[in-house]
Amino acid sequence: MSSDAPNASEHVFEHTEMLLNMGPQHPSTHGVLRVLLKLDGETVVDLDCDIGYLHRGVEKICEHDTYPMITPYFDRLDYVAAINGDLVYVEAVERLMGVEVPRKAQYLRVILAELQRITSHLLWLATHALDIGAATIFLYTFREREEILKIIENFIGARLTTHAFRIGGFEWDANPEFERDVRAFLDMFPGRIDEYETILSENRIWLARTVGIGVLSAENAIDIGLTGPVLRASGVKYDVRRAAPYSTYPEFDFEIPIGETGDTYDRYLVRMQEMRQSIRIVQQALDGLPEGDVMAARVPRVIKPPAGEVFHTNESPKGEIGVYLVSDGTNTPYRLRVRPPCFVNLQALKQLAIGHLMADVVALIGTVDIVLGEVDR
Repeated sequence: MSSDAPNASEHVFEHTEMLLNMGPQHPSTHGVLRVLLKLDGETVVDLDCDIGYLHRGVEKICEHDTYPMITPYFDRLDYVAAINGDLVYVEAVERLMGVEVPRKAQYLRVILAELQRITSHLLWLATHALDIGAATIFLYTFREREEILKIIENFIGARLTTHAFRIGGFEWDANPEFERDVRAFLDMFPGRIDEYETILSENRIWLARTVGIGVLSAENAIDIGLTGPVLRASGVKYDVRRAAPYSTYPEFDFEIPIGETGDTYDRYLVRMQEMRQSIRIVQQALDGLPEGDVMAARVPRVIKPPAGEVFHTNESPKGEIGVYLVSDGTNTPYRLRVRPPCFVNLQALKQLAIGHLMADVVALIGTVDIVLGEVDR
């Protein structure tokens, strides 16, 4: 061997970092998210999200459909919280048109929106715990989620992509069993939340996988533009239902849960408390449910809002969802733009993950609670 031959040991171990693809087929990326990890051993030193695998061009499609035809597209953004997507869109059109929705319809909308918030959080808890290794909780949460889906199906006729609302209210009133079924669920559900917390809140494995993992300060959360439970877990008391009230939410008494340290465990606690607050809102809405019509009296058959623009926001289970609408006076919008909370919140993943182990990335994707239908649109 020549004396000037390179020493293999100087080159084989020269670079300690490795690039690794996580997804888009990985079950814990919650859809079709590709995460490109740069690892030093098993420690994350950099991270990049590659999105767009589910892109459907919803916003551009909506500019070629009539206003009523657009509503089902909002079912298919965050498809595990379709009712909340429907609500922000129809309210945006109603603001543009100056339509006054009957109080009974507004109360029913709040009830359905809060029930949908619970189903979204239950699905989040099921998949988040399953990702981390707590398989039993999946069976518990789907048991309760099924009861809500039955209520929604009996009222609306669908379980997932609901197409719940119409511009101006509802096409039909609630079914006769609606109030009885909702009250039965409200009586049962608080005890079930207690069961979830008994299983997880002091479980040493759960604590090891969540406490101190993905700490995000309030300042950083605000700088990134986060909203929803991810922001509130960092101690920021911002909720659109209070900050920019819509529908009849100002009439209801409820708290806004916040965290202290902004870690994965705090984000778990905030969502658990949010489900309890949703129970309070639904109970009050049922107790005060007005009589009357569920559709505004003067909604034309052909929807043609006057020329103008509006930006309207709601508090979805994932955070602040906004709809920007521009009307040119025709029966199709000139421009429609969605401010999706999942897309914005996903930006935090890089900051959350750097310095943690690769196994923690699974927990951190779950704690952000993304739905790729809303991320990619």
